[in-house]
Amino acid sequence: MSIRETFLAAARERILMTDGAFGTEIQNWKLSEADYAGTLGLSKDQKGNNDILALTKPEVPEKITQDYLDAGSDMVSTNTFSANRISQADYAAEHLVAEINIASAQIARRLADAAAAKDGKPRFVAGAIGPTNKTLSLSPDVNDPGFREIDFDELTAVYREQCDALIVGGVDFILIETVFDTLNAKAGIMAARQAAEAAGKDVPIMMSMTLTDLSGRNLSGHTVEAFWYAVRHAKPITIGLNCSFGAEQLRPHVKTLSGICDTLIMVYPNAGLPNELGAYDELPEETSALVRQWAVEGQVNVLGGCCGSTPAHIAAIANAVSDLPPRAIPVPPVFTRLAGLEPMNIAA
Repeated sequence: MSIRETFLAAARERILMTDGAFGTEIQNWKLSEADYAGTLGLSKDQKGNNDILALTKPEVPEKITQDYLDAGSDMVSTNTFSANRISQADYAAEHLVAEINIASAQIARRLADAAAAKDGKPRFVAGAIGPTNKTLSLSPDVNDPGFREIDFDELTAVYREQCDALIVGGVDFILIETVFDTLNAKAGIMAARQAAEAAGKDVPIMMSMTLTDLSGRNLSGHTVEAFWYAVRHAKPITIGLNCSFGAEQLRPHVKTLSGICDTLIMVYPNAGLPNELGAYDELPEETSALVRQWAVEGQVNVLGGCCGSTPAHIAAIANAVSDLPPRAIPVPPVFTRLAGLEPMNIAA
C-alpha cells in the first residue's frame, strides 16, 4: 500500500496520535547561545533558533521525537516550523534552509522507522511548515492598506525550497500548520504540489488552521468553514486546528469542521492558555479529559498537542481515547461551496 492508503487504513481502525510541542520542550533544555550556534560561525545570535538544532545539537530534537514515539505517537513532525528562508534570515542562516530541513526530516524518519520495526505498527512523518512572519492578505502598514511585504510567487518559492528538502529527507506528508493567513496556506499548497510532482511522489498535504479570536476566525478573517472551502481543492488527507486556545475553547469549531469535511480531522490544541509567565499549567489528565469528549462525540480522527504539551500529555490522550472509535467521514450533499471571509453555499 502507498503511504496515503496505509495512513487511511490505520485511521479507520482507531484514533491516531500525532506528537506534541517542540518549542516548549526545547525550552526545558535551558540551552545557551553556544549550544544553538555550534561551530557554524554564523554572524547573528542563534539563541531561540530551534530549527538549527538539527545541525548543531541533534540530540535535542532526537530525544524529544523519541519521547513522543514512546508516549504513543503514530506520527511525528519535523522540527522545522521556522526552517524557511524568511524566518531563518533573522538568524543569518537562510543559506542553511535545505540542510536544516533534510537533517530534521532524517532524524524523524530514522526514529519513526525504528519504532515501526520494533512493534510492527506503522509510523508516519509529517514535514512541518509554519506560516512565516509575513502575511499575503494584510498590510503591515496601517497607513498603506495596499502594501505587502511579499507577494504570492515569492512566498510559494520560499515554501517550495522547504518542501523540496523535506521530501529529500524522507517525510510522508507536508503539514501546512498554524495557518493564520489563508492565502499563505494556498502558497504552501502550490509549493507542496510542485515539490511532490518534481520528486515523482505522492506526498499528501495536511492542513491545520489557527484561530486568533474566540469567534472562530484566523488573522485573515476566515471562519473555519470558509477556510475549509478555500483549501478543499488541495484534497488534504487531514484538516483541522492547532495552537490557538486550549481544547475547551476549540470545542464548537471542532464540531463545525467535523460535520462538513470529507477528510480526516486532526486537532492538536495548546495545553490550555499560558499563565502570566508564559508557561502552561494544564495537566495531562485535564487536556486528555477535554479532547476525549470530542472522541466521544465522534468528531476526531487524529489527536495531539501544541504549545505546552509534553510526552505525558500525548500518553494521557492516547490512553483516554483508546476505547473510542474514530470519526466516520461524512459524505456532504453536493452544493456549490464558495468562500470569502464567510462560507457561501449555493443549492442546486
